[in-house]
Amino acid sequence: MKHVDIYTDGACRGNPGKGGWGAILVFEGREKELSGGETLTTNNRMELMGAISALEALKEPCEVTLTSDSKYLTDAINKGWLESWKSKGWKKADRSVVLNVELWKRIDELLRVHTVTFVWVHGHMGHEYNERCDALATAFADSL
Repeated sequence: MKHVDIYTDGACRGNPGKGGWGAILVFEGREKELSGGETLTTNNRMELMGAISALEALKEPCEVTLTSDSKYLTDAINKGWLESWKSKGWKKADRSVVLNVELWKRIDELLRVHTVTFVWVHGHMGHEYNERCDALATAFADSL
């Protein structure tokens, strides 16, 4: 299986507000930048869309290391929240409905295709790819 490193970030001007996401895929020294956004969204939705869009861009099942500064994204996977939400009919421990459930379902589908390790990195601390993803995300949000 091919290994791809993916870096993602989301940004929002207001929350909700104009938002953007950025992603960089790195494979065998080659890089591909992606970005997108929505006119009325939230930061968490943009964080999820960065990961979804990057994983959807892969043309075959891959082994992926996905690095994000979003605890919302990385903790949901690494701490087992996603599996718990699914087992409880997309409800949280307090029985409230999971926010952004349609996006979490897309991520869940993608995790059945790709073998993904989620890595959290502290945002805005000089991590080269995190800074570039932030620039892609904010530029897209600002263009709306």
